[in-house]
Amino acid sequence: MASVTKRDLVIQISDQTGLTQIQVFDVLQLFLENVTAHLAQNEGVVLRNFGSFETRVTRPKVGRNPKDPGLAVAIPARAVVKFKPGKELKEKVRELSPKPVKVKVSAKAKVSVKAK
Repeated sequence: MASVTKRDLVIQISDQTGLTQIQVFDVLQLFLENVTAHLAQNEGVVLRNFGSFETRVTRPKVGRNPKDPGLAVAIPARAVVKFKPGKELKEKVRELSPKPVKVKVSAKAKVSVKAK
């Protein structure tokens, strides 16, 4: 799966709009800085039909050290950013799902389920 970088987006938007790459980069950078600033102030950011970003605080929990599984490690509560995709984004991504395959099952086929 290929990734698209900020630079790739700048070039694509520049080609589509006729704006210079510097202008597009400045707008994109300001957009990202503003989203970051709002999230840092615990304000959600909603982009209709794309999705929403919000901050949440995780609960403190006890984890295990992978090198010494018997050793418990305290993991403190921390703030994280969560993204919830919007309706249109979900629908576009859902189109990537493989199409279901229809399987014919003959009447003679037996399905057995073993109880444990």
